[in-house]
Parts: sequence; C-alpha cells; structure tokens
Amino acid sequence: MTAELKLDGEGPLHDQIRRAIADPILSGSWEAGKRIPPEVSLMETFGASRMTVNRALRALADQGLIARRRRVGSFVAPRAGEHAVTSIGDIRHEIEARGEDYGYELMQRQEARVSAAMSLATGVAAETPILHLHCRHFASSKPAALEDRWINLTIVPEARGIPFEDIPPGPWLLENVSYTEGEHRIAAIRAGSTAGGLLQIADDEPCLSVERRTWRGKTMITFANFVYPGSSHILSGRFRQGA
Repeated sequence: MTAELKLDGEGPLHDQIRRAIADPILSGSWEAGKRIPPEVSLMETFGASRMTVNRALRALADQGLIARRRRVGSFVAPRAGEHAVTSIGDIRHEIEARGEDYGYELMQRQEARVSAAMSLATGVAAETPILHLHCRHFASSKPAALEDRWINLTIVPEARGIPFEDIPPGPWLLENVSYTEGEHRIAAIRAGSTAGGLLQIADDEPCLSVERRTWRGKTMITFANFVYPGSSHILSGRFRQGA
C-alpha cells in the first residue's frame, strides 16, 4: 500500500507526508475504514523520523481525514459531510436560517503580494499576487461577523474583475472555483479594540475566531479569518457513527 505514497518535494517534510497520505483519501482510492500503514512503515517509506511522521498523522487527524486509535493504529475516517464545522458554509444562510435579515459591507479591497511572514504561515510563495478583502456581515442591521480574506490570483485571476461590493467573496468562490481540500481552525479570542469597534461590542468580550483555508491540489486558493461575537454564534454539527 505504501508504494502509491509519494512525496511532492515542496515544503517541510511533515507537510509532504501529510499531502501524500491525504491524496488517496481525498481521491477515494482509500475508503473509510482502511488502515493507514503503521508509523514504522511510513518512516521507512519516507526516510523520516517517528516525530515527523507523527506530526503528519496528527495534522491529518485534526483535518478529520484519519482516526487514530491508541495501540491499534490509524484508519481512514468516515466522510464528514454531516459536520457543520467541516463544511464550507455561507454566513448569509446561517443568519437567514435564524429568521434574521442579512446585510453585507465591503470595507476594503486591494491587490497585494504575499509577504514573507504570510508565506511561512500558509506555504504560498512570497510575492504571489493576492486580492485582499475586509468585509462585515450583519444580522438584522447589527454586526454579526468580520471577514478578512485573501484570494490567490494565480489560481483565481478572474477575481480581479469582481468588485465584491454586492456579493461576499465566500459564496462567489463556492459557485465559481472548485477546490479539493479544506481546513478549519477554531479558537476563542477576545475582541480587542479594532474588532470590538467594528462589531460594536466591548474590547474584552469573548469572540470566536474561525480560520478557513481551501486548496486545489497542493496550492492554496484562499485563506479567510472570521471573527464572531461569542454570545451570538454557536458551532453545531449532526453526525452518525460509521456514516
């Protein structure tokens, strides 16, 4: 089984191993429940240390692609379509589903290039052209979420021609740009003065920060950070064991 696992030569070794294992899972050639090769086997296949292999497996588990069982091994996880936090959602639908009116404001739109710091954080090459957007979403005229998003213009050059003044970038990307992999990272934060002012809440009010990334193959398409007031946003999901 390890014969089909190949490194792509791009980026840190643990990321290459993660992508090598993720590819047959995302393509469907490894079905749910299939056992991942043991760590020792992966160490031999990739010429990597146990720590490096373990880091790649932890990342795959965090993404929901594999399930790790102590003293048993790792297995391809069931498809997670039922989990709201692992799907790419639409803020407008979330707000309207609560019976509130949706509103949207584009606060800033500019073309820029990936900085060295952003390159280290995302794996996208420095100087890659991006479209950087700052947006605000409303529920019944009250600020409900902030969105800080950049779009890789080498993958989505047509975004240059979209003003995003009337339509948020998220729904447009879902409708027009295909992706092969997505990731969420969720954290509890305090609003701070900037977000607090824009959300019309106290600076020390708890908020929910949701980072969302999507890739096409090995290349990141878009990165977005959403900040929600903690008192008005709930993450939920419905799931079935083995489904």
